[in-house]
Amino acid sequence: MLERRETEKKNRWPEQSLVWWGFPQPLGSPMGLLATAVVFCMLPDPVFLRTLEQQDLPTVEGVPSLNMRFDSWRMELSWDCKENTTYLECVMIHKENGPIEITPQEKECHCKFSDYSLHDGVTLMVKVNSTQRLIPETLVYNNSGGECTAAQNFSCFIYNANFMNCSWAKGQAAPDDVQYFLYIRDSRGKRERECPHYIEDSGTHVGCHLEDLSGLANYNYFLVNGTSQRTGIQFFDSVLSWKKIEIYSPPNNISVYCNKSYCVIRWEKPKTRHKLSNMEFKYQLSIQKQSTKEHSEDQLIEVPGNLENNYSFPSPEPRPKHTVKIRTSDARIQKWGDWSQPVEFGSEETAPSLVPIYVLVVLGTLITALVLGCLLKRDNRHWI
Repeated sequence: MLERRETEKKNRWPEQSLVWWGFPQPLGSPMGLLATAVVFCMLPDPVFLRTLEQQDLPTVEGVPSLNMRFDSWRMELSWDCKENTTYLECVMIHKENGPIEITPQEKECHCKFSDYSLHDGVTLMVKVNSTQRLIPETLVYNNSGGECTAAQNFSCFIYNANFMNCSWAKGQAAPDDVQYFLYIRDSRGKRERECPHYIEDSGTHVGCHLEDLSGLANYNYFLVNGTSQRTGIQFFDSVLSWKKIEIYSPPNNISVYCNKSYCVIRWEKPKTRHKLSNMEFKYQLSIQKQSTKEHSEDQLIEVPGNLENNYSFPSPEPRPKHTVKIRTSDARIQKWGDWSQPVEFGSEETAPSLVPIYVLVVLGTLITALVLGCLLKRDNRHWI
């Protein structure tokens, strides 16, 4: 599981300047040149400056004097201990993060780095003080394999607090028989696993679904390996924070209470992967006024999370029918989740009632009939 196929031996990292590691810089004067010559003559063997070709994983061979090795899965650099030697510092030169320095424990011949992505290659160095001389030893770690064969467009997201989907695309130069495999390790190094349920496209793994997220830490290391019968496949790796990839569910228990002048909308924070305070959420409310028109009137309102989680909506009586739905985001990283089901409040709009008109017509008819009746009765008496 831990092997990454190594077929390309080209060094991607330039040799480091000697000035970084305490060597005097030639100043052009005879004394400066003489000092430089003396320092180089004191070195036992210039082989330590040689950039090494990477060997098969899980270890990568270093310079002969220390036999440096790098376990990329454990992020551990180790070497052979030597007598009368003090190991001052381990350095990882990372393309995005620059030099990452660690001081090894006394009499220990290894350094363990935090998780970093390695697919762009890194240079590893140990600064050694042997008989009062500062000697840096170098190891170059490459991502061997065919160019543009690694998985690309890799991403993961957690949803409904307990599920995670990861997806990637086949490398542009990957052969037709390429197959990818996803491995996940928590940042504490206590649990590692391969994807239990792959998603396929024409037989090639292009995604993963996980229903058991137990053991995941705040930060986790993701590795996508590849295999092919035709060529070596480069790997892709990434370190992801669960907080940055979790998509929050809609709020729970949305309710609306109205009086004569306004309505109070209340809700509860959603269930998340890890327990979060109310202040770490923000919410967006969509309040729609229902009408007989073709389109409803929509208001979008953002509300920060707080202990009460409510919003007062001005709506005097008589109020037409409204609906409200809410979605959630992290307060610092805006990534909105799905909308909740709409909750209704207010009354249906009704057309003007025709009852008063009917009453007036009937009354008018009765009055007219009575008047006519009285007139006819008086006329009859006159003729008699």
